[in-house]
Amino acid sequence: MLNYMQIIVLSIIQGLTEFLPISSSAHLILLPKILAWPDQGLAFDIAVHIGTLLAIIGYFRNELTVMIIDWIKHLCSGKVTKNSNLAWMIILGTIPVGLAGFFCKHIIETTLRSAFVIANTTIIFGLLMGIVYWISKRKRDEYSMNWKDVLVIGLAQAIALIPGTSRSGITTTAGLIMGLTPQAAARYSFLLAVPAISSAGMLKGLELLHSTQVVPWKELFYAMIIAAVSGYVCIYFFLKLLPKIGLYPFVIYRLALGTFLLLVFC
Repeated sequence: MLNYMQIIVLSIIQGLTEFLPISSSAHLILLPKILAWPDQGLAFDIAVHIGTLLAIIGYFRNELTVMIIDWIKHLCSGKVTKNSNLAWMIILGTIPVGLAGFFCKHIIETTLRSAFVIANTTIIFGLLMGIVYWISKRKRDEYSMNWKDVLVIGLAQAIALIPGTSRSGITTTAGLIMGLTPQAAARYSFLLAVPAISSAGMLKGLELLHSTQVVPWKELFYAMIIAAVSGYVCIYFFLKLLPKIGLYPFVIYRLALGTFLLLVFC
């Protein structure tokens, strides 16, 4: 059972690192090891993921509403708009991670959760993000995406199942490879997280139903709210600051974190 300080710290970290390109899984797996805290457990993971999902829905509520309406209109009348197209791009972009999660679930949750893997993926994909940010053309917005863009970004999101990769980091990197601006790549990455986090939450929920774990509902509610608030704040400031600071600060952070993990745990 986590105490309230641990709940607050881990919930804030989940809310921030889910959307910053620095890997939430790396921080949530390794921080308890560093501080000798107990494992947060399946129920806590579900609660903070619901919190980050609420943060995305809350921040992009207007965009999501328009996309859903236009998508339904497209199904009913065949009318295509930029918002209905983006909705399809989000749906199609979710397929690779769904397939990868289904077929590779066991190895992802066991072998790939080691400190050595996390340290190396933190460094490797941090370097990749920096190189791509340096050489990319960055001209297109998310509404110009086609199936080729979605295939590349969707496959990148599937790779992000490896702890330490960072879902937001690698999908933003893939967006830059395809010529999106950093802001467009980040926005699509956040929107792409809605079905990804929803499906992951449902799968974890099914696991919880079949487990004997005691569920501390009050503590989980606090964790969800804290993750939602910190996630919303993170999205707001990240999208505001991204045009000014770029991605290099996150590249430097990832290199430092990965090096630290190699020195301490490997």
